[in-house]
Amino acid sequence: MTAIDKTDVVIVGSGFGGSIPAYHLAAGGAKVTVLERGPWLAANDFEHDYLLGSSYTRAFDFVVGDGMSVLGGNCVGGGSVVYFAAMPRAPRFVFDRQGSIGRRMWPSVLSRDTLEPWYDRVDESLPVSKQDWTDVSYAGGLWAAACNHSGRTANPAPVAVDNGTCVNCNFMMAGCRFDAKRSMLTNYLPAALAHGAEIRPLHEVQRLERTEDGGYRVHFDLIDEEDYRIHTGTGVIEAKVVIIAAGAGATPVILQRSEATLGTMPHGVGRYFSGNGERLNTAIVDEDRVREVLGLSREDGPVYSANHIGKGPTVANWDKLDGSLPEYERYSLEQLYFPPGLGTILAQVPGGEEPRWYGAQKKEILNQWANWLTIFLMTEDDNEGVFGTPPPTGNAYRISQQMLGRGSLRYDPTENTRRGWALADADCKAIIEKDGLAKVAPWTNDVVGAYTVHPLASCRIGDDAATSALHPNHELRNHPGIFVTDSASVPGALTVNPAMTVAALAERSVPGIVRALQARDVDVKYGAPAPDGSITGRRAVSKLDLVAGT
Repeated sequence: MTAIDKTDVVIVGSGFGGSIPAYHLAAGGAKVTVLERGPWLAANDFEHDYLLGSSYTRAFDFVVGDGMSVLGGNCVGGGSVVYFAAMPRAPRFVFDRQGSIGRRMWPSVLSRDTLEPWYDRVDESLPVSKQDWTDVSYAGGLWAAACNHSGRTANPAPVAVDNGTCVNCNFMMAGCRFDAKRSMLTNYLPAALAHGAEIRPLHEVQRLERTEDGGYRVHFDLIDEEDYRIHTGTGVIEAKVVIIAAGAGATPVILQRSEATLGTMPHGVGRYFSGNGERLNTAIVDEDRVREVLGLSREDGPVYSANHIGKGPTVANWDKLDGSLPEYERYSLEQLYFPPGLGTILAQVPGGEEPRWYGAQKKEILNQWANWLTIFLMTEDDNEGVFGTPPPTGNAYRISQQMLGRGSLRYDPTENTRRGWALADADCKAIIEKDGLAKVAPWTNDVVGAYTVHPLASCRIGDDAATSALHPNHELRNHPGIFVTDSASVPGALTVNPAMTVAALAERSVPGIVRALQARDVDVKYGAPAPDGSITGRRAVSKLDLVAGT
């Protein structure tokens, strides 16, 4: 009989929600095994190309649902490898949102103030940089000038980027080959490995079951490194605690599939999905008007022609992040670069004839691609996404050898969500079309439905068992020893980029996971410094009486 592989903790996924617990638990003395569905790519593997088989298609997962499509990471480091590295903290009003349930979504113990020390830990660990105007791209500068011209404000966004190393190549969605972007590959994961954690790439977790001693048996398939439709083997590993951090598009699917062996899942598993209220607008810039109205030009000749130069996002308009405004009327407008592919397909012709996303007029604006300016809208939605029956394996039916799949998510936007989109669209139009600077149109929802690069809330924390799958400490209701620490745990739309909040919540979850391991006779402690050895953040959170094992 073959001996079953055993460990203290299995972590499913290696993005923010997986890497952060992996480091702290390994540093505290636990035996940690990370199972990652995607490949393990290093800086030299990241290519400046978007062809099939490049790092771009190997590291991304694009799953088309019914009314909503989800774009996420699929590699060691997860979403942190392919994100744009904007790291704002969530506005205070977010924690008091009620959304569709008509009462506070967030646990009563959580607010901006109580999460602040955990934000600080992340800030110190990555670290996060404050940009000034010399760090801003041409596109960001144009957006800032347009905001100012229309009487709005604009601010450089905080980023997890080493601006001294960044070469402004704008390939950061394909991974950063210069290690200027501070993904998990540059901090938490190397530190976890140094403390003995094991990372197993191309391991796709399918389901969990209980063991006789109260732990968990994790079943996984081995995935071919080139064609993700091909499974080359199966395996099992047992652990005392399991942390699921596979992303908001995959975490609930694993739990749904595990229901046959674990028993009934909480009602909130696979429900209340949020796309972070996201929407994109593309403007076609009139260079003559930009010169005449804003007085802008580049030092090397063109007025703009810089859609593809720099990094994105660098500048955001946060005027509507005002807690005095009614819910669904609050949003941010952020300059963003979206590479060729999805963005060039879904962009619509401003004022063109329907359908505006393809045809002769679309070809004309494609010829002006260098003069595009893309604005990213993050609004408040109604958490209307629901996952249906899970596929036989993985989180989707794989359509192509890499990247593309068909999932079970259904998303029918409510009037509240649509109103938030319309208000943000109108504000974006008022800013960028003032005095003829550009013509703008939102991306179409007719091809792949709505879309998000920041899926949230499909297995969320909360006080109410009827509307939240997790206890406030991220433990799955009625299934002790299973924790969810990724974006699925965030209760709802944040109106800003969510990576900083996802990471802060993952940091906050660790002391409770340490206590759960200690209760299962694992010799583990909490209190490691930041991955680079910094201790200021550790001192701050130790004052919260949440430190375990001291």
